[in-house]
Amino acid sequence: MKLEKLCLKKGGEVLSENKQIFIVDDDESVCRALSILLATYGFNVDIFNSAEEFFNAVPNSIPGCLILDIHMSGLDGWETLQRLLTSGSSRPVIMISADKNERLQERASKGGAMGFLQKPFNDQALVDLINKCKN
Repeated sequence: MKLEKLCLKKGGEVLSENKQIFIVDDDESVCRALSILLATYGFNVDIFNSAEEFFNAVPNSIPGCLILDIHMSGLDGWETLQRLLTSGSSRPVIMISADKNERLQERASKGGAMGFLQKPFNDQALVDLINKCKN
């Protein structure tokens, strides 16, 4: 993936951080569904099937909101969040998981995430959380 794609729209217009979304989830069907959904709301979406792929492609200087799955092979969501925070990133992170553990939301909040959603989640709940991250 070319980095220019991450920060430029067609015609060279620079995207604001309010419109750029990064999705990191090892479930390709989740990535596709979220990408289509968020594109209908006008967001520019880039998907990554691993945290390593995301870190290799997106420097901290590229603005945008990160939607991050918790349970992934390689670096999991918790390790990814910690790595982002220790790198000095101010990128807002929304954690997602299909796990039914009630303590995940609290752990995500205490860990530095802006929000948490349990799969399957309501489309509007995700968009509202993204908009909350922008403010």
